[in-house]
Parts: sequence; structure tokens; C-alpha cells
Amino acid sequence: MTENPIHITYLNHADVQALALTDAEIVAAVEEGLRAQGMGQTTIEPRVHLVPEKDYPGHFNVLRGYVRTLGEHGIAGVKTVGDFYRNYERGLPSELAILNLFDPQTGVPLAIIDASDITDMRTGAVTAIGARYLARKDSKVLGHIGARGTSYWNVRLLDAIFDFDEIRVHSRRPESRDAFAARLEKDLGKKIVVTTDWEHAVRGADIVVEASRLDKPAPMLRTEWIKKGACVIPYGTQSAVELSLTDIMDKMVMDDWGQAHAGPFGALRAHVDSGRLNKDNLHAELGQIVAGLKPGRERDDETNLFWHRGLSLSDIALGSFMLDKAKQLGIGQTLRYR
Repeated sequence: MTENPIHITYLNHADVQALALTDAEIVAAVEEGLRAQGMGQTTIEPRVHLVPEKDYPGHFNVLRGYVRTLGEHGIAGVKTVGDFYRNYERGLPSELAILNLFDPQTGVPLAIIDASDITDMRTGAVTAIGARYLARKDSKVLGHIGARGTSYWNVRLLDAIFDFDEIRVHSRRPESRDAFAARLEKDLGKKIVVTTDWEHAVRGADIVVEASRLDKPAPMLRTEWIKKGACVIPYGTQSAVELSLTDIMDKMVMDDWGQAHAGPFGALRAHVDSGRLNKDNLHAELGQIVAGLKPGRERDDETNLFWHRGLSLSDIALGSFMLDKAKQLGIGQTLRYR
């Protein structure tokens, strides 16, 4: 039997950047994945972790999923991303990733994509989409903790929706937060307020995003700083919030409840373990809100929480869009697989 040749598309980092995705394209692609999830058109496997050595400052996340609404027959995908929080000491990004896309009917590999930018973009898009449905429409003050790659896309895509009057940012290292603010000022064309502590970034903000890089859990974000009617979006690897945070929430939403117990990490892992966040008091998964099956914010005085752990579906949806656009523009390399 003679096998037909199989070719795959390879998009490296330069190829991904050459696609020059717009903010609207990123948000739309990710929202399509969320909508498919809400309509039951996806399969998600909980993420798994690999810790190579306990003394190494990081670990790998492996995310797996399938979206039936993409392509002719749907698309399956697996993303492996390293999360090494001290990579800055070596001049490397903290998160480096590869996304593999497959034909779900045959298992034939379709593409290998540098997913480092995908990770940053899709995380920012999920943050922004969550806020669009759960924050007040007139939100004008953003308080953002963290300056990693995903943080840039959080602020950029949130500002595209809300056009903030004030954006406050904080990060542990002064050089990191200053460089972060300078990049945002250049790209957004507005003044960024750099704070030297968490409280001045968070207190009284309409939307609070916690994307910190702690090496162990610590209650750095105080519940008393959260104003009534705010939307809080924590997604740091290690918990940086107090256990009392969930006590003040009117609605609590996740990207996927199945991820709540996946692995030892997560901003609200302690809240799940202690029962403060459970299947009964979870208002909805974001995809259900995007699909119109459950309501988002219903009153201005609601204080809402959105915890996202990161879904393979968002990676696959954005990767699939990139693959289609790359083919249209003639970007990328075709590799002989077999």
C-alpha cells in the first residue's frame, strides 16, 4: 500500500507576527471558541502539569481540546507551554509554547505553531470578553497587577472595549513595571499610572486584573480594596487573594468548571478546596454567557468575579484563525511530515 504524502504548516514566531492580527480578529476568534463551548460543541480535557525538577523555577502545562465548529470537520489541538517565572534572568519570556493542530477524523497533523503569542493574545482576549459581560459598561478605571506577556494583551484589549480614563499598573520589579507602562503608553496613546504597591493599583478600580507572578501563595490583594460594583479577574498561577474575596461576590464565573480542580495551581484553588467556590454557587461558565444561555451582569451594583485558568479551546480557535489567515497571505512554511 502506497501512502499519500502528508504535509503540515509551520508558523514560527516571525510568521505569527507577520500575520498582524487586529484586536478585533483576536477577540472574535476567541469568542467563537467560547460560544462553541457554551453550545456544547467542544471537548475539553483538564490541563495536566509536568514539573521537571522541584528546584527548577517553573513547570509545563499541557492543554488539550477539540472544537467542532472550526474548519470542515472541526479541529483538535494540544498546546504545551512552559511557565518559568525566572526566565527574565536569562533574557527569555516566562512562557514559551507550541500548539499542534490535528484533523479529528484521522489524527493527521495539520500545523505546528509558535504559541507563545497565542497564549498572550488569547489570555488577554478571555480577560476582555469576561469583563465585557461581567463589568459595568461605564467602567473607567482599570487596576492591573502583573507585567508579563499576557498582561499587555489584557490591558490593550480591555482598553479597546472600555476606553479607560485611568489605567494603573503594578509589578514587583520596578524595571518591569516601568517598561510595561512605557509600552502601553506608546501603543495606547494615553498616560499609564505606575504604582509602587498593590493597594494603590487596586483600591476603587472598576475592573481589577490580578496576573501576578508569585513563587508561593500570599494574600497580596485585600478584599477590602474592592469597591462595590467592581469586576475582579484573578488568574495568577499562585493565589494572591484573600479567602474572603468570594464572600463579597454577587456572581462568580469560570472559563470551565472542569479546570477548577486541575493541578495544584490557580488563583482560587484554595477557594475550591475549602468549598467557598463550588459547582452550586458558580453562576456560569463564560461560554454559557457568550452563547446567551445564562445572563452576565444584570445590575450596576453587582460585584462580579471571573476566574479563568486558560482553555485549550481558546488556543485552538485562535490558532485555527491564524492558520487560515496564513494560507490566505502565503505566510509560513510547508513541511513534509511523511
